[in-house]
Amino acid sequence: MDNLKKITSQFSRLRKEAVQILHDNTWEGRYTVPSSNLYPYQWNWDSGFVALGFAHFDLKRAFLEFESLFEGQWENGMLPHIVFHSKKREGYFPGPKYWQSSTIERANKKVETSGITQPPVHAFMLERIYQMNPNNKEVKDFIKSFFPKLMKLHKYYYEHRDPENEGLIYIYHPWASGRDNSPLWDDLVKTIPITKDDIPPYKRYDNLKADPSERPSDRDYDIYVYLMELGKKHKYKGIEIAKESPFVVQDTLYNAVLIKSNEALINLGREFGFDVMEIEEFNALSKKSFDEKLWLDELGMYAPYDLRNKKHIKMKEIGSFVSLYAGIPNQERADQLIDYIDFLGEREDGYRIMPSFDPDHWIFNPKKYWKGPIWPQMNWLLYQGCKNYGHHGTANILKWDFLELVNNLGFHEYFDPRRAVADTLEKGYGGDRFSWTAAVVLDLMAD
Repeated sequence: MDNLKKITSQFSRLRKEAVQILHDNTWEGRYTVPSSNLYPYQWNWDSGFVALGFAHFDLKRAFLEFESLFEGQWENGMLPHIVFHSKKREGYFPGPKYWQSSTIERANKKVETSGITQPPVHAFMLERIYQMNPNNKEVKDFIKSFFPKLMKLHKYYYEHRDPENEGLIYIYHPWASGRDNSPLWDDLVKTIPITKDDIPPYKRYDNLKADPSERPSDRDYDIYVYLMELGKKHKYKGIEIAKESPFVVQDTLYNAVLIKSNEALINLGREFGFDVMEIEEFNALSKKSFDEKLWLDELGMYAPYDLRNKKHIKMKEIGSFVSLYAGIPNQERADQLIDYIDFLGEREDGYRIMPSFDPDHWIFNPKKYWKGPIWPQMNWLLYQGCKNYGHHGTANILKWDFLELVNNLGFHEYFDPRRAVADTLEKGYGGDRFSWTAAVVLDLMAD
């Protein structure tokens, strides 16, 4: 009974703090920043998770999060990865002056944005909110009004970002993957020859506001800027960028998220009387190509494909496992993927699950951004995926390992996966009072 009281008290405290974080990170009463100190604007896939978090206690605010984000949608459907609602914020690079979206004819003219996008989680987040409130008229009305914007976004990917016409979307910048400095991109980044003349002068702020040892290197940032310059050169036209960019990758996480959101869009469209035949055709092709092209028997998992160099990026990392949430693998492959998750959790060296990168690889770094730490939104995606295939035990470990980390170390951006190390720390890594961490905590506790 005492243990039950303790758990109940911890849950009550976590929920209260999560709600407060989302309130505190809401600016101008209409959009939520990931972390007020480190990321002072509205981020694309962050806001998808934020909307889900708000839906647990404030539906109107959840709707507003979607609406404020899609204020930045371009005429061709592209949804930028940053929407600069306020030009007064200082201390972030690259800011609105750098991207110059106002000079792009098809860009949104009401608000400045970045020129790249991020994993499109919005349709399946909206579907999940509907599943939580199946009889709520406000939810139904919002879906009906918002559905065309989602359709426009999804059609953009297939019309502008699928140069091989095989249903697999490419990214041309590591930031678009959501896994900025993942070891997946290291070899590609190293082979891109640039000089200081190829990029404009710039000043980083991220490594001044967070521990530099946890952030991407200056060399990485030079390449990030070079690839952004390439986007500007081609006025962010996907087909033109694909012809020249040295970084053209069909990413596992990105395409799995798109496939899952396609499925949600199809379900919502059928429910509310929208024509979804085109999306059905797109999604059937995407699932087939993903399963056939990206699976590698030698890895026992899916891997991104480098279109420029015509080869897979053969590394074990967390993006492969998002395929479980999208329902892509058959049961045999799904079991194989989940066996790997279980293996990491059962090792004698003691890992919480799931690290963002292979802990047996020499590049693995448990505290450096995407080179190894545990990420809240990724564990949420994997938790849902394990449940999809009936592995409820593994799903519960993912859930409780994560909640324990937040309970012990706070609502940080990411966490050390080494159990023995994390148990000695006083806080997590990266930004503090992080919005999607709060949102994921609210949803997992409600499940």
